[in-house]
Amino acid sequence: MRRIVIDRPGGYAALRLVEEPEPRPGPGEVLVAVAACGVNYADSIIRMGLYASARKLHGYPITPGFEIAGRIAALGAGVTGLGVGDPVIGLTLFGGYTSHGVLAADAVFPLPAGISLIEGATLPTVFLTAWFLVHELVHLHAGDCWLVHSAAGGVGSALVQLGRLAGCRVIGVVGAAHKVAACREQGADAVIDKSAQDLWAEAARLAPGGYQAIFDANGVTTLRESWARLAPAGKLAVYGFHGMLPRTGRVNWLRLGWNWLRTPRFNPLRMTELNRSVIAANLSFLQQQAPRLRAGMQWLLARFARAELQPLPVATFPLARAADAQRRIESGQTIGKLALLP
Repeated sequence: MRRIVIDRPGGYAALRLVEEPEPRPGPGEVLVAVAACGVNYADSIIRMGLYASARKLHGYPITPGFEIAGRIAALGAGVTGLGVGDPVIGLTLFGGYTSHGVLAADAVFPLPAGISLIEGATLPTVFLTAWFLVHELVHLHAGDCWLVHSAAGGVGSALVQLGRLAGCRVIGVVGAAHKVAACREQGADAVIDKSAQDLWAEAARLAPGGYQAIFDANGVTTLRESWARLAPAGKLAVYGFHGMLPRTGRVNWLRLGWNWLRTPRFNPLRMTELNRSVIAANLSFLQQQAPRLRAGMQWLLARFARAELQPLPVATFPLARAADAQRRIESGQTIGKLALLP
């Protein structure tokens, strides 16, 4: 088998390809011959040494990656309901950048008909994050008005689709002209291109009464203004801080510290006066909620099977070029998802 290993945090050169004996599944586990593994921005943060769950739950050396798809190559003792050769999607807490992965049997799901293995590998992280924010924290209602930052990216696109499915009015925000059409294709009712438009003037024009939910993974660059645009009882959903992190492969600690100091601290007294809330999610710290996440994954896959949700556009890289894939996702120019092919 082949996998990517990060011995210690660093730049792109920290992503090291190694060859090892093929693992064997233990009781209650399955071995998956991986056809594709999804690439997420969190993987880059793991490489940089800034992802808290990587430090606290695993440590270094570490293999990044939260999602795979492939075919079952072997079954451990006691596994039922799955067979060798079955196409599956797998949720991994790290370890996804690999050609063969051992997973608990309850962490794999049958691949829905009509979904390719490459598409399947890119579904779990972004759609499950979006599902948790929307259905477990925001508690959406048909007719709600949402503002979705980074709406042509992975989680952003999933949020747009979930909002459309629920009958919400979704305003997407993108950072470049070439992303506008892609955002509309996911189901956005309107798109703000902040590279050519005044983001907050347009946001106010499109929803004068404010937004019931604003989804923001930018951090200091937009959090304060996002909070100000919430309607009464509105919720600011935070699931990342991309705008605070580098696009050059290495961390600028001075800039990171300055951005941390400038990040807004929300006052609970002010929240109660305004009837606004801040919610947040990081699925890697929710392993104690595994039954809820499994139910969410089943809910999502049922809707993919009925074509109510659609896979995102995918660009692929060979596993050996994991550094190029991370460089690309850090550029901010991607649409949809990236995947590595072992």
